[in-house]
Amino acid sequence: MKTYKHIFFDLDHTLWDMDRNSRETIEEMYHHHQLEKLGVPAFDRFMAHYTEVNDFMWEQFRMGKIDKETLRFGRFEHTLQRFGILDQLALSRKLGDAYVAKAPEKTNLMPHTIEVLDYLSKKYTLHIITNGFAEVQGRKMKNSGINHYFDKLVISEEVGFKKPDPRIFEHALQAANANKNESMMIGDNLEVDVNGAKRFGMDQVWYNAKGMALTEDVTHHIDSLLHLKTIL
Repeated sequence: MKTYKHIFFDLDHTLWDMDRNSRETIEEMYHHHQLEKLGVPAFDRFMAHYTEVNDFMWEQFRMGKIDKETLRFGRFEHTLQRFGILDQLALSRKLGDAYVAKAPEKTNLMPHTIEVLDYLSKKYTLHIITNGFAEVQGRKMKNSGINHYFDKLVISEEVGFKKPDPRIFEHALQAANANKNESMMIGDNLEVDVNGAKRFGMDQVWYNAKGMALTEDVTHHIDSLLHLKTIL
């Protein structure tokens, strides 16, 4: 059985509850900016469309097809367009800036995050590898009370490579003074976190909280962070 020394986590959707925190933030923005008066009939409909647009644009961003600014503001502009609200560049910029300012203040974590980090931090050196925006990821960790568990915070924007590019995993190992044989990557995104680490040659844990079908050969597959206590 392998002896691990370094555990690398993804942040959003793996430890920090992106879905819940995002929903709370955008609901506040929906009411504050009175989007109903502009022609968005219900928050739930706005959120559903935003989620589709945001997921698509994040994928485009990871592939290098759009830049950070296009993602940050375009996800709101394209969502508004779905409701026939056009020529709202100024509003889209306000929403984009408000989201980046307010979302990191949210503190909802995925179930059992603190318990599992308490357990793992006594046995391993923990790190984060994230594709999120540099100006918000550290704030999310500090505000939700988990930053002290981690030694290195590796952010793709600062490194110049996004997961699943093997170069970000190589950079993270070098920063942590670790080697791949004693390291493991844990994340929710099968392609970005798990297959990225696998192609690099690092063991992986797919945190599949949404119960998707397992179609890949992965080192470990869990549906609750608690299961890490039986693996590590």
